[in-house]
Amino acid sequence: MNLTDFLEHVKERKSLNTPEIYELMNRMSDEARRITFELNNTYHTQDEVRALLSRLFGKPVDSSFRVFPPFYTDFGKNIQVGKDVFINACCHFQDQGGIELGDGCLIGHNVVFATLNHDLNPENRASMHPAPIVLGKNVWIGSNSTILQGVTIGDGAIIAAGSVVTKDVAANTIVGGVPARFIRDINV
Repeated sequence: MNLTDFLEHVKERKSLNTPEIYELMNRMSDEARRITFELNNTYHTQDEVRALLSRLFGKPVDSSFRVFPPFYTDFGKNIQVGKDVFINACCHFQDQGGIELGDGCLIGHNVVFATLNHDLNPENRASMHPAPIVLGKNVWIGSNSTILQGVTIGDGAIIAAGSVVTKDVAANTIVGGVPARFIRDINV
């Protein structure tokens, strides 16, 4: 299996459970770790950070994109980032299922994006099920939050620090808690 086939496979939300898929995921993880080790183990200017992230993502990132390392991912090739996005230190992107950050998103310290879930049946526990995480424009994710697979967060929404988001979030709302629940609308 090649990367293009894999990305098409996960776009259709098919299970990840074959030797060919596991082999590709291992190869991609090795490449991602090599690049993130380079990124995280010495000082880089923001231009150098963007160059490393362009290698990691397999495509150019916008010149307005900023990241404060360290940054972690175990795949790297299924991340889409808009303009004027900022990712603070110590974030973890499990992106096999796809992560899309719209223009103007702000991602706080220690945020986790988890796009895979293991099968509930103990006999098939090693099988993984991908689903994308999609953030609209101008979303703010507070520090130490976790966004789970298949979640879409609408434009302008705020995720309070320390939240675990298990369901879609409407545009221009604030949610928080474990699991995250509606707190209030944002009057714009």
